[in-house]
Amino acid sequence: MPRFFVDEVLGKEVIMTGDDARHIGRSLRMKIGDEIIICARGMDYSCEIINISSDMVILKAGDPQICLAEPNISLTLYQAIPKNDKMESIIQKSVELGVSRIVPVLTNRCVSRPSEKDFAKKLVRYNKISLEASKQSGRGIIPEVTPFVKLEEALKEMAKVDCPLVLYEKGGIRFTETNVEKVESMAILVGSEGGFEESEITLAKSYGVQPLWLGHRILRCETAPLAAISIAMLLTKNL
Repeated sequence: MPRFFVDEVLGKEVIMTGDDARHIGRSLRMKIGDEIIICARGMDYSCEIINISSDMVILKAGDPQICLAEPNISLTLYQAIPKNDKMESIIQKSVELGVSRIVPVLTNRCVSRPSEKDFAKKLVRYNKISLEASKQSGRGIIPEVTPFVKLEEALKEMAKVDCPLVLYEKGGIRFTETNVEKVESMAILVGSEGGFEESEITLAKSYGVQPLWLGHRILRCETAPLAAISIAMLLTKNL
């Protein structure tokens, strides 16, 4: 069933306009009596179309149901900015796997070093990718892709969650040592193509962010976050 997101549902009537309304009427060719799912703040509403025009759709909303696709752990991915279009793939797949937020990070070994102005232009597309991945995977929220931050700012944020981790190919604890099954919030920091400098790992430790080791195989920067998120979701019974 088609899925759309709104900020909130008040009462039993939902009015949709703009691109979503045009998509429902023109692309999907839906009509009065057809049903769609409306998502708002992690809740799903089964809605029936009661009126439709070229630029407006009026829906009758059913009772709210908790979105079963939403994990019971809040997981933020802090991803060092990779080259080319790798970030797009990372966003799409990590949203499908259940992340709550994605924070791009500028580290010493990032080859791609965009200006804030240039990156702001990319954010529009990044958040659109998150939206489409949320629809496709049945999510109850749209994970935000934020403006990029520098490493120390990311570490300060990570220090506030229950389980902050940084993937490090030279060693660290294993996932089975994290007790992630018992936490409500988690943050995973992943490097770019060149990984992290030792001084950056030392800085991470000073903020209480633990190095995490995924084994002897060196994973690409677009593979590592997906492997880590998958393991975290498995251990917390969300996969």
